[in-house]
Amino acid sequence: MTSMLTREGAALVVIDVQQGFSAYETFDQVAESCGKLLAAARILQMPRIVTEQYPKGLGVTVPGVGLEEEQPIEKTVFSAARAEGFDLQGRDQAIVCGIEAHVCVSQTVLDLLAAGVQVHIPADAVGSRHHVDYERGLARLERSGATVSTVETVLFELLERAGTPEFKAIQKLVI
Repeated sequence: MTSMLTREGAALVVIDVQQGFSAYETFDQVAESCGKLLAAARILQMPRIVTEQYPKGLGVTVPGVGLEEEQPIEKTVFSAARAEGFDLQGRDQAIVCGIEAHVCVSQTVLDLLAAGVQVHIPADAVGSRHHVDYERGLARLERSGATVSTVETVLFELLERAGTPEFKAIQKLVI
């Protein structure tokens, strides 16, 4: 059974939101959603991992994601969890978002689940070129033990309560 996310237990993993995928129908919305998650993870002082799949060919992370001090990990493996430099910093929960639901996101999630990490996937922060790949990818991951929800569900679960400075800052991201 999956327990609630906590800011002390969770890390954010943003996978391959790069220029080479920008023609995908849902790309802009996915990039914006990943940006909200990244900004919130900064506010909540959570570990943040950003990856780029073969940036020489697919380009770098798009500006809409809003990288600041995060340094993307370059990779050629599909699973971010197998990339050199990947480190959840002792966290046992991961929020995984990015491109593509049925390839890099899927393989990363499956590796994390196999390692005993509880994985949450905000469906509105994940995309694939084809809708069937998106649907089947998320369905497979949910059957495998990942929790599929939304960006707002993840953010408010991490916050736990209203009225805090973090709540006020994150509320501005979702309104």
